[in-house]
Amino acid sequence: MDYERPQFFRVMQYADAAERDVVDMVSGNPDWEPPGALRDGLIEYADSDPAGFQYPASEGLLELREEIAARRNVSVEQVLITNGAGEANHLAMAEGLTRGTGDEVILTDPVYPYYAGRTNLLGGRARYVAVDDDGQLDSAAVREAASDETALIVVNSPNNPTGAVYPEETVRELVAIAEEYDALLVSDEVYDHFDYSGTFTSALAVDSDHRIVTNAFSKSLAITGFRVGYAIVPEPLMDGFRTRHMLTNVTSSRPAQYAVWRALRETPPDYYAENREMLRERIGAFTDALDAAGAEYTSPEGSFYVMARFPGFSGTMENVERLIDEAGVAGMPGAAFGESRADWFRFALVTPRAADAAERLADYFE
Repeated sequence: MDYERPQFFRVMQYADAAERDVVDMVSGNPDWEPPGALRDGLIEYADSDPAGFQYPASEGLLELREEIAARRNVSVEQVLITNGAGEANHLAMAEGLTRGTGDEVILTDPVYPYYAGRTNLLGGRARYVAVDDDGQLDSAAVREAASDETALIVVNSPNNPTGAVYPEETVRELVAIAEEYDALLVSDEVYDHFDYSGTFTSALAVDSDHRIVTNAFSKSLAITGFRVGYAIVPEPLMDGFRTRHMLTNVTSSRPAQYAVWRALRETPPDYYAENREMLRERIGAFTDALDAAGAEYTSPEGSFYVMARFPGFSGTMENVERLIDEAGVAGMPGAAFGESRADWFRFALVTPRAADAAERLADYFE
């Protein structure tokens, strides 16, 4: 599998060039409104004193870090604001691979491709542990794969692409394995607001110097373009994080951080609950149509992705292009996420046309 060149942009470019109408189910860009308080924060910031337009502290606006720390029940000294969860994950993986404890990175299969790409970029050796049919990760299989060469265990719950939500027992076992082998567990929790099972457990439930939690507001506040994320880092590791962050980015966008801070303080829980319910209904309508297409599919417990397998039609890039040209639906090839789901497709349900796309797929495969 070629993780050096993520395939997302290739699919989007092909869909954009299509001569017919295409429903985009490739990227995870929310299609709903951000909270009103976020827009208010941007307006307020635009009218503020020019001194506020200069560099913020490299680790992020103190007000935002304090708000995150209070919500996550951690010390503010453990919170670093990053350019999205992407930078937070990069910093965490770089930290794990430069500690001198090994160069092996345990990843799931299927895997979010950027974790694998970063492993290659940072000179690590990926070792994959296949999840079960429901997307669940067996901690015993992770323990079996771990060794003295293990530097990192990287997981994502709620999961992209399977939609699995790992139970508390699994999360605690993963931290224990990281501790046993002097490795770091990197827990990417960017979809934590999209848990339909009610069973999501953050790795922060375990107090350990061997776990790093990453997150962002890209999905929960529908602002993927703002690039405001964060890492919660054990204090003994924070100096390395700050240094890498400063050398890479200096700091993160001040107006975006300010707007996010306003949104966190003023957005009621109903905002998140209504978006979850909307997505739950979309998932139901989409999978009902997949039934009509004779497809096998995942029923996500979290996030907003559905994986589907169609009889006699494997999830290759060639077939992705055929679906764009002949059915008018753009999804991702399962092969982009690993070997275990190579004959599947992944669809992002962040479009109001999800039901239309499902009907097109049902008509196509009938």
